[in-house]
Amino acid sequence: MFTKLYSATWGDVGKAKEKGFFDFDLFSWMAWTWQTAAFFIFIALCITAMLIWEKKVPGGSPRKGILGLDTTRGDRLFVSLLGSAFIHLFWLALVGSVLWIATIICIGYAVIVFRYV
Repeated sequence: MFTKLYSATWGDVGKAKEKGFFDFDLFSWMAWTWQTAAFFIFIALCITAMLIWEKKVPGGSPRKGILGLDTTRGDRLFVSLLGSAFIHLFWLALVGSVLWIATIICIGYAVIVFRYV
């Protein structure tokens, strides 16, 4: 499926392209790749996991962490996802495109946020 690397140039902007398995007309406004699809699936899985966690162990009552703010589980999820986005952007700017190391850093960051914030 991903054996050939296709790069587009400005000359290819108006040309019709061959439809693939993941090409849906509903989502044609966005340049979908497997990475963007995986990102949105991950966000949906995070929200689903938070829903199941809240149903199993109710009590997302706010707690005061090291920042001095009252945060709930949802707040900590949001902070960890937002911080992970910035970690990846800084990694791309400073190091390059080897993002799996940044992803490992983000997992550690999320653990710290959920534990201490």
